[in-house]
Amino acid sequence: MDVPKTNLAVSELTFSLFQRPLHPELFRIYARRHLKTERYEMLLWATGCSHVVSVFADDVCLTELISGPEQPLPRRGLVERFPFRGPRTHKCTLSRGLSYMTDFQVEKMSPNLYRQSHIDLQRFARNRGLFVAFGGSSAEGLEAFSYIDFEARRDELHIHAFHAFPEQLTIIKTQSLFDMRG
Repeated sequence: MDVPKTNLAVSELTFSLFQRPLHPELFRIYARRHLKTERYEMLLWATGCSHVVSVFADDVCLTELISGPEQPLPRRGLVERFPFRGPRTHKCTLSRGLSYMTDFQVEKMSPNLYRQSHIDLQRFARNRGLFVAFGGSSAEGLEAFSYIDFEARRDELHIHAFHAFPEQLTIIKTQSLFDMRG
């Protein structure tokens, strides 16, 4: 497995929201999930300490993306983009019945807490979600990883993502809600 670039500064990451799907050829996809319900469809890609989530409901698509500065992205369909620094909450309502809310935080931790978080999330992933360890390790023997969990409800999709950067002893946590009740 290719090891993604995990030694970049977390502050270089950006959060983007598109009102369209993004082509998979734009990304190095390490793992993926597909979910189809009566009301919506989801594509989830773990893209190397980052992710892409696209939700399709009726004729609307909304795509959430966390990416590094080297990631080529289109401009068409971009709703929002901002740097990934500190805690933040973002909410938007689109016409035609799809609303979206995300909340994220950047958590610096000790090597022991980082190691324990890795063990806990890997254990949790045995029962649900998508866990990808990227190999390589930091000076403390810590490994980069992503854990992305989702909970599909009739009219809502909840996404919980953890992206871990061992060189910085940092984990990015995001929680997103795609609401199709509109």
